[in-house]
Formats: sequence, C-alpha cells, structure tokens
Amino acid sequence: MPALKSTNFKGRIVWLGLNANRKDTLRSVPVPVMELTLAGCAGESHAGLTRPSCARVVGQYPRGTEIRNTRQLSIMSAEELARIAAKMGIEAVDPAWLGLSMVVEGIPDFTQIPPSSRLQVGDGATLTVDMENRPCNLPAPVIDAESPGMGRAFKQAAKGLRGVTAWVERAGLLRVGDKIILHIPDQPVWPHLSRARQQ
Repeated sequence: MPALKSTNFKGRIVWLGLNANRKDTLRSVPVPVMELTLAGCAGESHAGLTRPSCARVVGQYPRGTEIRNTRQLSIMSAEELARIAAKMGIEAVDPAWLGLSMVVEGIPDFTQIPPSSRLQVGDGATLTVDMENRPCNLPAPVIDAESPGMGRAFKQAAKGLRGVTAWVERAGLLRVGDKIILHIPDQPVWPHLSRARQQ
C-alpha cells in the first residue's frame, strides 16, 4: 500500500536560484534551469550528501558534526514572500536576498506542509521536505543593501512564513514554469504532538 498520497494541490515553479559560495554572500543568482543529482545541485553551496550540523539541530549534535544533508535546497512560496514584504512595509522581497533555491506559487500555507512531503515535477525530479526553515538575521545585510534600514524587520516578519528545506530524492531537471505536485505522507497526525512540544 502506498505510504504517500498524491494531492490535488498543484503549484508552479516561478523562480530558481543558486548560491555558489555562501562565505562570500547569502545572495542567490537567478537561473532558468536547475540540474539535480542525489547530492543536490552541483556547484551550489548547500550541495552534498552530508553537511556539518548547524544551529537547526544543536539539540541533537555538537555544531560541526557530519550529518546527512537534508538541507540541500531552501524553498519558499510567492504568496508567503508577498506576506513578508507587506509586514515589512516594502514593495517586494527578492528571493535572491534570502539565498533561496526555489520559489513556488499555488500551494497554500506552504511553510506548514507536512515534513516528508514530496514535491514532484512532471519529468519525475522529486524533492523531499525536511522541515520548516526558521527565519534568522542572516539576510539582514543583503536586505539593507537594497532597502536600507529594513533588514532587521525580516526575522519577525518571516516567522511561520520562511518556507521549508528539502533534499533530492530523485534526480532530474527543475525549470522555471514547471508544474509541481504535492504528495503527503498518508498517516494521521501524532496525537501527542502538542504535549511533546510543551516539554
């Protein structure tokens, strides 16, 4: 019996970007096509089968521990980017400012899609969602360079809207304009979730 359920929630890729050297800048460069391998996108700063652990998993590992790379891509929705911009009081948030890999449109409440969901394009390339991507202050200098004084507003404005991180389950090509289908785990919500979060 299939463990993943195809849904009627279909979106579209509206932006793709690469960050070749995270040490130089957080800013991504827009691209029309992204070639994915099981290690992510070749030449991208977050590519690799493993990565050093970071603040996201400091409760499980000392920082810098080699772990499986489930953060090969960072994905947000156009709708949530617009909500963040409105909260910040600016016209738009450029995906490049945030070091994003991909922006989709058409999937509601994108940041809250279930972990382990799949995002699949027509030719079969498939991304597995790891978890919500928490907002931080790292984009602030990039935002300030474009909208002076607004960088500090990003973290609060992006709370609950920062999208998800993902890793490549099936290699292939992503193209701007591709349709993307959401598949979700076919299982009930764990009934003890609220209690576990309070501990």
